[in-house]
Amino acid sequence: MPQLRPVDRLVVDVAIDNLSDNYSSKPAHISAEFNNVMAAGAAEISGSTLCCAQLGLALVLTAYVGGQRRMLLFDAGPEGALFLRNCRNLGVALAEVQAIAVSHGHWDHMGGLREALDHITQHNNGRRVPIHVNPGMFLERAATLTNGHVAPFQRVPSPEELVAHGAQVINNGAPRLLVDECFYLSGEIPRVSSFEKGRPDHLCRRSGDAPWQPDPLIMDERYVVVYVRDKGIIVFSACSHAGIINVLMNVRQVFPEVPLYGVLGGLHLSGAAMERLIPETVTHLKRFQLQQIVPAHCTGWRALHALLNEFGESVVTPSAVGSRVTF
Repeated sequence: MPQLRPVDRLVVDVAIDNLSDNYSSKPAHISAEFNNVMAAGAAEISGSTLCCAQLGLALVLTAYVGGQRRMLLFDAGPEGALFLRNCRNLGVALAEVQAIAVSHGHWDHMGGLREALDHITQHNNGRRVPIHVNPGMFLERAATLTNGHVAPFQRVPSPEELVAHGAQVINNGAPRLLVDECFYLSGEIPRVSSFEKGRPDHLCRRSGDAPWQPDPLIMDERYVVVYVRDKGIIVFSACSHAGIINVLMNVRQVFPEVPLYGVLGGLHLSGAAMERLIPETVTHLKRFQLQQIVPAHCTGWRALHALLNEFGESVVTPSAVGSRVTF
C-alpha cells in the first residue's frame, strides 16, 4: 500500500464546474459561493464578484497537516481567463500551488493550464511547477454527435507548451505520491466491472491526417486520493470515464486498510448511452458505504436525482462553482 500521509483537514475550492447554485441550502461542511467571495474581500454581491459556471472542472485541494498546508491543483477547466477570475474572486492563493495533477486529456480539464501556469510562476519567483500527466492525454480527441457528425475537440496543450509556460512536466503513466506524500495520483484504472464499458461516442487519432478510431475507454484517465485522518479516503474522479465503480474498486485494492469516506467529481452518467448505467451504478455504489458523495461536472441531472433518491441529502450534495467543501 502506498505510504499516503494522513492529513488533518482537507479544503476543496471548486474553481470551475458546470453548475452555479447560490440559493440552495447546503450542509455545514460546504460553504456557499456568496460566503466565500465576501470572505475574499468582495464589497458587494454582483456579476463581477461572483464566479462563472462553465463546462469543465477545476479543483484546488488544500491539505492541512502538522500546522502547515499543501496545495494541489486538479485540472484547470476549459480556458484560463475564467479560471483565474474565479480563483481571484474566491481568494484562492494560486501562487502557493505546489503541483498540478491532470485527470485526462480533454479540453474542458486542460484548456486553462497555460494561464494557470503563467499566473503561478509569475507569483512564486519563477519556480517551475510540477505537472503530472501521461502520454495518452495528448492524442487528438472527438465525439460523434447525436446527428452523426464527428465534432473534433480542441487540442490540449502539448508537453512542450506546458514547459514553455513554466511547468516541470512529469509525463508517465505510473501511480505516484505528490506534495510530501499528501496526495496520491493513480495509475491506469483497471476496467473490471461488468457494465462500465466506456463512452461509445468517443474517438481519437494520433495526427490530423489519420482516420478517427473508436476510443470508448479513455485509458489515460486518472483519479486523486487524499487520506483525511479520522474519516478515511476522499476520492476525486474528474469525469469517471473509467466508471465510478471501477474507480472505487481500484481505490479499495490500492488502499485496502483505509476506509472509503467520500467521492467528489464528475460521474459521467449523462447522455443516452451513459444514462442507461444509472440504476446499476447506484446499486453498486451502496456496497462502498460512502459518507459523502458530491456529484459534479458531467454527472447529469438524472443521475443526481437517482443518487439523492437512494442515499438522501445527508450523503449527497451537488457540487457548484464557488463552493468550498471541507472534509
